[in-house]
Amino acid sequence: MLEQPVRYTSSDEDSARWEGFSFRPGDIVISTRSKSGTTWMQMICALLIFQTPELPAPLGKLSPWLDWLITPREQVLARLEAQTHRRFIKTHTPLDGIPLDPRATYIVVGRHPLDLAVSLYHQSSNINRDRVRELTGCTGPESRRPRPGLHHWLVSWVDSQDRPEEELDSLPGVMWHLSDAWARRADPDLSGPAVLLMHYDDLLANLDGEMRRLAGLLGIRVPGELWPSLVRAATFDEMRARAAAQAPDPAGVLKDPAAFFRRGYSGAGREVLTAAELARYYARTARLAPPDLLDWLHRDSLASVGRVEPAVAG
Repeated sequence: MLEQPVRYTSSDEDSARWEGFSFRPGDIVISTRSKSGTTWMQMICALLIFQTPELPAPLGKLSPWLDWLITPREQVLARLEAQTHRRFIKTHTPLDGIPLDPRATYIVVGRHPLDLAVSLYHQSSNINRDRVRELTGCTGPESRRPRPGLHHWLVSWVDSQDRPEEELDSLPGVMWHLSDAWARRADPDLSGPAVLLMHYDDLLANLDGEMRRLAGLLGIRVPGELWPSLVRAATFDEMRARAAAQAPDPAGVLKDPAAFFRRGYSGAGREVLTAAELARYYARTARLAPPDLLDWLHRDSLASVGRVEPAVAG
């Protein structure tokens, strides 16, 4: 019996746009939570597929975001249908919310949730909300409350009780996205789709090795002499230098495309919280995800909890 996808919606996304999507053999679906390395993984896939840093079109056109309400669904589907290269499609929807086709490979990138949250906080200031409302057809006045400082916001984010179906970018939503993918990565049903998990920190520590590993998993052969230029093009500095073509902003939603690539390294969340607040975060995630996933996701960060300096609110 086929699994019925869960429908996830937000002000600018609707996973129901996947309904009836026609897959092809070799399709790649990048299913990653916001600010976890989605654009980075899109770029890596583009480099492996086209095998040149000089991509034939902006990244957002080569790898469309199917469930984003900003672009009409018919337009996105037409673009994907016209593509003759191996397709790689972006989504922020968990795997239980999209069709799982055995011809496709699904890539999920995990990132320390506190780092994800800090990036999400800063990203919010870079979005032109009026432009989003215009493109999604929202009418009427929008209620805008003053946003709290980062420390207060992050503490509230850790304590959030939002259900994943209501807010995927909450801590429960992030942990559900990863837990669902983690459970599917070793599916004994060999007729099902391949689910690959990549870690943001592994990409930071060994970009060359992780790109080579991914190429092998995707069955892509890259001539040896091309690797240095491809890896260099996937670095944070190179992607930020080409932000206009690589930031996910085909409709002018970002105030500053370069600011989308804000920091490029890990540890931001642990710099903000006190040791007691970090301990509360780890206790909360222990109730939201299985231990082996948490070991993989957090790595050695638990060992540093007692050495965290008190945070300055703001």
